[in-house]
Amino acid sequence: MIRLFLSLCSILPLKINHIFGSSIGKLLYIVGSEAKKVSAQNIKICFPELSSADQDSLVKNALIHTGKNLTESGLIWNQSFSRNVNYVSDFNGEHYLESSKKTILLVPHIGCWELTGRVLANSRKVTFMYKPLRSQKQNDYLFKRRNKGNLTMASSDKSGIIKIQRALKNTELVGLLPDQDPGEEGGIMAPFFNTKANTMTLLAKIAKKNDVQVLIFWAKRLPKGKGYELNLEPVDLNKNGHTLDSQVASMNHCIEVLIRKIPEQYMWSYKRFKSTHSYG
Repeated sequence: MIRLFLSLCSILPLKINHIFGSSIGKLLYIVGSEAKKVSAQNIKICFPELSSADQDSLVKNALIHTGKNLTESGLIWNQSFSRNVNYVSDFNGEHYLESSKKTILLVPHIGCWELTGRVLANSRKVTFMYKPLRSQKQNDYLFKRRNKGNLTMASSDKSGIIKIQRALKNTELVGLLPDQDPGEEGGIMAPFFNTKANTMTLLAKIAKKNDVQVLIFWAKRLPKGKGYELNLEPVDLNKNGHTLDSQVASMNHCIEVLIRKIPEQYMWSYKRFKSTHSYG
């Protein structure tokens, strides 16, 4: 059923695709879904300064973008990298990729993150780390569509870390999604929107070991199905010190700064604070 749904989404023009996604998002809001409950709790934690009405408005808009993310994923996954590139209206900061230094891309779950690696892989080799899904069938389906051409997927385990290290040694681009709870191992508690969150240390450790440049990378979703704006900006993990704690905190801070620019496009439906908060 999921494959049929994604296949349907893949044949819709982007504008219609996003209209369809918006309808799904509005439905998630109306029916009081789990996605709505988690999003509402996360937004309350991160934006306590907003009124209840403004928080609710952000929840609704975030779910609309959640719906768009769902439907556009079918479009992105089932088309070629070259066709994916056609959805990009502008690419800010692309010149940072011309650096002779090894590069790690910090890619938060904001906008159309699935598009980022595929656009780059149209012309260069990229290795992206991912967290395998619990469903083996779904995981196999996504891996088949993500791991192709110049795009190599590395699982978030020892074998994946070896792939990442090899890619950096070969001066290939490496992408990490840093805003998921890494579990009991591989993370430390670090501030995120003035709240402690279990945060991955891998990016900071690899960056320090390999003397790389770190770039935050996101694809902003444009209104009315007009495509996406890609953005690259340098990140200074050592801004507030060279300890692992300070570097991880700096990473979270730059993600927070980005989210505050386009909060409605962040994936609020993920239980980001599950290590310190109960999601009822």
